[in-house]
Amino acid sequence: MTPSNSSANRLADAPDAVLAERAGDGDVAAFETLVRRHGPLMRAYSRRLMSSPAEADDVVQESLITAWKEIGNLRDGTAVRSWLMRVVGHRAVDAGRRRKSHSNVADQHELPDRAPGPERAAVSGSAGQALSRALAKLPEEQRRCWVLKEYGGQSYDDIAQTLGISTASVRGRLARARTTLVTELEEWR
Repeated sequence: MTPSNSSANRLADAPDAVLAERAGDGDVAAFETLVRRHGPLMRAYSRRLMSSPAEADDVVQESLITAWKEIGNLRDGTAVRSWLMRVVGHRAVDAGRRRKSHSNVADQHELPDRAPGPERAAVSGSAGQALSRALAKLPEEQRRCWVLKEYGGQSYDDIAQTLGISTASVRGRLARARTTLVTELEEWR
């Protein structure tokens, strides 16, 4: 094993707090390890927030740039995962605002329904597809709150901060979203 492989293996086994501290000091390899560790979740989360895979990839890219610039300001290195998810949430909101200011929702074409492959179909099943359709029917504000809460694991306060609204608004939007989803998914109970 070469010294660089040994160093990479040590980084892969290091806890997030150590990697965050090293990345904050400018260690690119430590940051790359964090990206490899949390990047797939960031991408999955972004895909739930955005209307297209290309937009989701752009959001993740912007999030990683922001994370690299700001990781030195992270106070609790053990919270890297939730911090990265919050960064993705912020960038997704920014992208949504940019899109909203440039287009009208009524002018958007519906994306074609891409049939999942056999493996994904076996895992996600028709209930997952029904959830996706139900989420697509929610108003954008409710959908963002629901996704940030359920997929991002953010608290009401974090969601309020991410979206720039009050905690009471978050609670109301989540309540309405949940009511709608329960109705839409009644057949899956």
